[in-house]
Amino acid sequence: MKTSKKINKSILNLAIPNIVTNITVPLLGLVDLALMGQLKDPIFIGAIALGSIIFNVVYASFNFLRMGSTGFTAQAYGAKQDDEVSLVLIRSLLVALGLAATLIILQYPIQWVSFKILDGSEEVRLLAQDYFYIRIWAAPATIGLYAFYGWFLGLQNARIPMIIALVVNTVNIALNFIFVLGLNMTSDGVALATVIAQYSGFTIASVFLLSKYRIYVRRFSFAIILQTKAIVRFFKVNSDIFIRTLLLLLTLAFFTNTSAQQGDDILAINTLLFQFFFIFSYFADGFAFAGEALTGKAFGARNKNLLKSTITQLFYWGWGAALTTSLFYFFGINSMMKLLTTNPDLLELAKNYNIWVILIPLTSTAAFIWDGIYVGITASKEMRNAMIISSLFVFVPAYYFTKGLYGNDALWFALNLFMISRAVLMLAMFKKIKQNLPQDNP
Repeated sequence: MKTSKKINKSILNLAIPNIVTNITVPLLGLVDLALMGQLKDPIFIGAIALGSIIFNVVYASFNFLRMGSTGFTAQAYGAKQDDEVSLVLIRSLLVALGLAATLIILQYPIQWVSFKILDGSEEVRLLAQDYFYIRIWAAPATIGLYAFYGWFLGLQNARIPMIIALVVNTVNIALNFIFVLGLNMTSDGVALATVIAQYSGFTIASVFLLSKYRIYVRRFSFAIILQTKAIVRFFKVNSDIFIRTLLLLLTLAFFTNTSAQQGDDILAINTLLFQFFFIFSYFADGFAFAGEALTGKAFGARNKNLLKSTITQLFYWGWGAALTTSLFYFFGINSMMKLLTTNPDLLELAKNYNIWVILIPLTSTAAFIWDGIYVGITASKEMRNAMIISSLFVFVPAYYFTKGLYGNDALWFALNLFMISRAVLMLAMFKKIKQNLPQDNP
């Protein structure tokens, strides 16, 4: 009983700050669009929308760095390997710097390809390009923060990433008002505010490192930093997570693109309803991130009993959050939809698909929790394989086999089945993984 209480306390100490951190992300986007909405010409909203899409896709692809850093750090921390804790951060920051340098060097071909794919008027495209060329210089800080976020979380500290995120977004919003309303800048002011805010966050992360975790500020030779075995494992895990993340992004892109093919009304309805999935994901990810840190620590400490107990409690919290959210949606989805649109035709049409939104917390929560567990124990290959099977051999066939009969319902059915498939596959794979888990330390 005491062990369960201690685990639950640890889960909440990590989950709650992560949930707060997650919620701050969409708020900034809303402020950006709201400020552009105050300007007379709507082209500025379009410029922000197009420019943001590029960075959202690119940076979402690089999220593997945060996840990999969390798993490696948590395991080293659990095993009390202080040198390895330091090396994880050094390697992660070096990779972040390399990725950022690549983006900056290739910024011209990246924008050329992006704006060949994205559609918009000539004026919007020119403004979006200006936005892109300014914001690209935030890449070192943005990607570097992924490394810091993962590292701090691996050290069982979710409050520092929360503080950094709150400061970054506060600075960003304040500078948005100064640049746009005070200095009469437009989308270029929003981009510049983002750059300054990201470097502010990176600076604060460095201050926390030097003040709170100075014990891990150590010097190593390049031979140790670039040790072949460690580097190969580092890139192997991160490449698996990258593939997994890319397939997830493509699946969600397929959902949006297929919605668009069914007409403007279906695209609008699916986009609005999908916001409820995002809302739930903020809470589910909070527990998943807690799972990354806690299972990684238990795995590194070679404490199989603690690992099993942690996994059990994570699922209790995950299912509790899912059930609560589904009940909330069941009773309040129609009222919440009225906050998103006042169009009576869309509101009426949305009722046909409410059931899928009510179900999706229940069908997706296990996949979120398993993702966190797999990141913590760095079982990246299995997580990647589950995503490959679920996206290519479950989601896509499920949609094409049922779309003729069920139309848009087929798309939502495929999405829910995709989430269930990931959870079932990871559960089945974990039974085999358990055989290779480290034995308890005496």
